[in-house]
Amino acid sequence: MTDSHITQGGTGNPVAPEGTRTAADVVTPELITRLTRGVAGSGTTVSHTPFTGDVLASALPESTPEDVATAFENARAAQRAWAATPVRRRAAVLLRFHDLLLRRQPEILDLIQLETGKTRLHAQEEVQGVAIVARHYGRKASAYLRPKGHLGAVPTLTKVTELRQPRGVVGLIAPWNYPLQLSVGDAIPAFVAGNAVVMKPDTETALSALWARELMVEAGLPAGVWQVVIGDGPVVGPAVVERADYVAFTGSTRTGREVAQAAAARLVGCSLELGGKNAMLVLRDADLTRAVDGAVRGSFASAGQLCISMERLYVHESIADAFLERFVARTKAMRLGTALAYGAEMGSLVSERQLETVTRHVDEAVSKGATVLAGGRARPDIGPYFYEPTILDGVESPMAVCAEETFGPVVSVYRFHDEDEAIERANATSYGLNASVWTKDARRGRAVATRLRAGTVNLNESYAAAFGSVASPMGGMGDSGLGRRHGSEGILRFTEPQTVAQQRLMPLGPAFGMTDEKYADFMTRSLRALKALRLR
Repeated sequence: MTDSHITQGGTGNPVAPEGTRTAADVVTPELITRLTRGVAGSGTTVSHTPFTGDVLASALPESTPEDVATAFENARAAQRAWAATPVRRRAAVLLRFHDLLLRRQPEILDLIQLETGKTRLHAQEEVQGVAIVARHYGRKASAYLRPKGHLGAVPTLTKVTELRQPRGVVGLIAPWNYPLQLSVGDAIPAFVAGNAVVMKPDTETALSALWARELMVEAGLPAGVWQVVIGDGPVVGPAVVERADYVAFTGSTRTGREVAQAAAARLVGCSLELGGKNAMLVLRDADLTRAVDGAVRGSFASAGQLCISMERLYVHESIADAFLERFVARTKAMRLGTALAYGAEMGSLVSERQLETVTRHVDEAVSKGATVLAGGRARPDIGPYFYEPTILDGVESPMAVCAEETFGPVVSVYRFHDEDEAIERANATSYGLNASVWTKDARRGRAVATRLRAGTVNLNESYAAAFGSVASPMGGMGDSGLGRRHGSEGILRFTEPQTVAQQRLMPLGPAFGMTDEKYADFMTRSLRALKALRLR
């Protein structure tokens, strides 16, 4: 197929209308100067926009390990006063941030699109997610962090209180694919728990994190409490891990293992949200229209560059043909585009590296016998890293796309005979992040969900239902990570539990003239009585 044929659209995905605004209209020298004020950096670096491959932000501060050390010093100095601030006042900052974010979202939508290449609707999902997290912890932080009384060693004589102390300074390493959601979204519970944060965003998406920082400071967060360092991952990342009192990392499984090892060597905790090879199961009684809509969203949101997106699609053999006919038609009709406006259904991959991975996976699968039902080609006529949403059939285990995380707009389709087979095949991976089950029978769906080895399972939805339910924990099993974000676990990970026990009236030892033998007898009878009273 010639380049001219591709440029004209050919039989590939249609192109959404171009926008009237450009990167130069949004990312001005004044904006860069304003957002980078206070960033520790003795060098300079640049970022690019995937829409064109051109430089987006020039003269970004580039941090050295020495700059990282300075950022931690500043954060520690600011954290002490912040930790002494009452929880309700810290929470009030989050609620003000929530309102500012929703009011000024056009600004951040432009930045997210320009930095990641995603559509405006997919960028807006990040705004939704962060607003939900800010509201939740703004309302619930006091309850999560409230001192809790526990039964003492000797009831009435021992008074026990569990306190939650902040870790200190949290090192937060955020990825490029969701630069708002996975930066400030994770920082919010750390802040309200009384910590300071030193954040390393990806250089290519640093502006989104810096914009969020500016807005959080406007909402009342002391500027020193949120430090940002920018630079090459292998240089700046280890420097953050070496100094943090706790590490929160989102990224690849390979790098996550290195972070975990470095944190363990220092005896500091860490939470890791890593890769996934997520499965969607369409049972024989599924609503086909809803399932097809879910497959499109689940497979191609943010061009598939989403840890919890669907890469494996298992469809019951009795409905597979009807499902695929609709799914292929919908996928081929998706509009691709670069406009800083609503309208396009899928945007660009973020970089040449991501494009190379997607191309390699698809080309290798085809060379080994897989069939392309939709997509399967790059679209340089739209932008340097565009790749059409792709459906593969006939994928088998020797193919890389079968087991390796593609992290792009590619989904493989498999037919199954019964639910036991589908569950076994869905679980046949080292990953365990997210899964999706489609059925009209809620009880049946829940029964299948409990047998899937995944940290979150969505019924009749691909990913948003579980991820957006922020009162519940979200995270992965196996190679998909450690720890959880959201809910009580999402904030308590940023605290150290402290037990304060007060002994009253008599000590836990011989007293009032008791001999050791009489004390031992007294305690033995007391322990038997406590068990009889069913005390725990």
